[in-house]
Amino acid sequence: MTHEIRAPVSSTSGNAAVAVFLLADIAPRFRWWGYARFVVQRFLMRGIPGLVFFKVLGSGFDGGFGLKPSASRQALFCIFQDEACADQFLASDMVQRYSRRSQEFCTAKLRAYSCKGTWSGQKIDVTATEPEFGPIATLTRASIRPSRAWAFWRMQPASEVSLNSATDCLLATGVGEAPFLRQATFSLWGNVQAMDRYARSGAHLAAICAAYEGQFFSESMFVRFVPLALSGQWRGRHYG
Repeated sequence: MTHEIRAPVSSTSGNAAVAVFLLADIAPRFRWWGYARFVVQRFLMRGIPGLVFFKVLGSGFDGGFGLKPSASRQALFCIFQDEACADQFLASDMVQRYSRRSQEFCTAKLRAYSCKGTWSGQKIDVTATEPEFGPIATLTRASIRPSRAWAFWRMQPASEVSLNSATDCLLATGVGEAPFLRQATFSLWGNVQAMDRYARSGAHLAAICAAYEGQFFSESMFVRFVPLALSGQWRGRHYG
């Protein structure tokens, strides 16, 4: 199945900050190359034009959200000072090497229209307005307090089932900066209303309420984006 992303035109200047989210499922014969990315990629990112923030991320088994890590799936999340720098990165040899070595590969170019919280002390600049129609993307991440980790992960199975069955959820994947304690979810929705319905109901709402009432997180961030471009394949779905 192919999902074509037709983002609404934004009046925001092309000089505003743009995010890039890259997902790669490394092919079996390149697995050692993939494992090395967790060690060397942070050094390779230095000096990339216009890069202001980045994270090298792993993923859950089968691209999901559980405690079992994936042996092949990984991600990059980057913030660039403007769209031209984001486009230059997406066309770079670095990104092409990921693409050539992956059995599934997907990239998204995004502009934030809402951001609450921080990631490693970094707040993502809001550079777009909330769209009246069309798709949106979300990124939720949290640093889980070690003393609350077991309580947090007990809620995970119900939340994952709820997300995977949500109406108009076009893509959802679990990623993490570090096992067990620094987790994130990236998702793509057909419209704002679909995301709101999911966020305000069922297992997800119960998990969020419990997390904040129980002070599960030492740091958290929730961002909503307007997708500028999305292309590739992830978990059997085609985008572009």
